[in-house]
Amino acid sequence: MNRSRIEWCDHTLNIVTGCRRGCEYCYARTMSLRFSGNVRLNITRTDKYRKDEGGYILDEPFIGENGKQIIYPFGFEPTLHRYRFNTLDKLKMGQNIFVGAMADLFGDWVPDSWIDEVFRCCAAHDQHNYLFLTKNPERYADLEDLPAGENMFYGVTITTEEEMHRFNFLPARRNIFVSIEPILEDVLPEKHNLLFRQTDWIIIGAETGRRKGKVIPDPEWIRKIVAVAEQEKTPVFMKDSLIEIVGEDAMKREFPDQLLVRKKSEKILAKMMGECVECHERKEKNKMVSITARTKRGGKTNAFAYMCKPCFVKWCREHGVKVPPLEGLEDK
Repeated sequence: MNRSRIEWCDHTLNIVTGCRRGCEYCYARTMSLRFSGNVRLNITRTDKYRKDEGGYILDEPFIGENGKQIIYPFGFEPTLHRYRFNTLDKLKMGQNIFVGAMADLFGDWVPDSWIDEVFRCCAAHDQHNYLFLTKNPERYADLEDLPAGENMFYGVTITTEEEMHRFNFLPARRNIFVSIEPILEDVLPEKHNLLFRQTDWIIIGAETGRRKGKVIPDPEWIRKIVAVAEQEKTPVFMKDSLIEIVGEDAMKREFPDQLLVRKKSEKILAKMMGECVECHERKEKNKMVSITARTKRGGKTNAFAYMCKPCFVKWCREHGVKVPPLEGLEDK
């Protein structure tokens, strides 16, 4: 898991990497080859990986002969990095996580078992919002029990008008979004009002990199998409790659309400909660009075118990102690 440079998410989670689509503009393929080392040599080291019908499986990080980790030892071939399942444990607050930024998790070549393992990992850390993106949305319908939590978002990538029909395969009764990136032509949004009416979010971005034949979008393509989205009251997020094309003043960076939520993990919530030693009601510690002590003069004080404010006021009065002027205490 990495802190993301993708503007519409906080982190990326790449338990599965690799793709067999061969898109000529793919940034992920280029990046994986930069960090793959000698793929032919890596494949000969059969003691470091397993294989199944989906591709390569790494139970542990792949360490090269120089003692350093090789992140993509098999290049852009599909790989299940099972050692990454616990990486979400490091995040204390809920985040927006793009799952599979370095893959198409729902490509036909990916086994159901790999996808199920990723879903189980997400379910075990349900304080986060998860965003999935594919060029093969038909696969959503093929999966049994596609998770339906409010924190799960299923998306489709569209780059041309011919691909706009892919929207029809997004799952019903789920959070759905459309990523028009890289936009390679006028997608004629005026012909696809239903798409903008039913989706929860639209992302727009231009092709990046230095590929020969790279497409620079016409500003009018973007303006038309935004106009239809605004008409249908659908939030739009425009990536930074569009700034030079449409200008900063025209940029829209909107999110669905759910993606603005920042939940706390169960572990953090447990640390934040305390039990009143008098009435035994559980409340957030920062809304209670902490009872502290120290073992020696000048030593550090440590909280060993908590009281809710009404119980603290009652206790002070019963023991002839003046109620201190603490914020929020009710003087009854």
